[in-house]
Amino acid sequence: MREVDGAKGVRRETATLGGGCFWCLEAVYERLRGIRSVEPGYAGGHVPNPTYRAVCGGGTGHAEVVRITFDPGEISFRDVLDVFFTVHDPTTPNRQGADVGSQYRSIVLYESEVQRRAAEQVVAALEEEDAFGAPIVTEIVPLEVFHPAEAYHREYFRRNPEQAYCRMVIAPKVARLRRHFLERLREPTAAGEP
Repeated sequence: MREVDGAKGVRRETATLGGGCFWCLEAVYERLRGIRSVEPGYAGGHVPNPTYRAVCGGGTGHAEVVRITFDPGEISFRDVLDVFFTVHDPTTPNRQGADVGSQYRSIVLYESEVQRRAAEQVVAALEEEDAFGAPIVTEIVPLEVFHPAEAYHREYFRRNPEQAYCRMVIAPKVARLRRHFLERLREPTAAGEP
């Protein structure tokens, strides 16, 4: 989705992605220049108004996702996808590391035909170069409804940097972002900082 803030003339687009736990993707994307907001939530399921407990139970069909609002003048959708495919494993169906279940699947929920084509092109290029040594299983499907997650999920890594999951799972993804996209960070920080 593309919109213009009439008061300032600033363009905004949104992208909705799932690559495992939404805490991980939020921690990664909030560090990038051009990203205006990152909101954890649920999408791709069949139950109205899903809750974290219901999604974790596996019966709603939803994936944990983030809805990213970005300025395409600073960071393109393709750049957003490059980061996405760098910080998660798109070859494991319904799994990211120890997180197992359909809620952790790799998914791009496109909001326009331009986004669909870009996602398909990125996946095709990665497959062509055998970037992961295994087939990419990322779903590329239209976004129907985005459901915001409960408030306590927002800024999880920032608020809980010493929690074991944050140190063992999220911090390495943030470090990978730093290694591969240092020039795109808002403010480069030390590896251990949230």
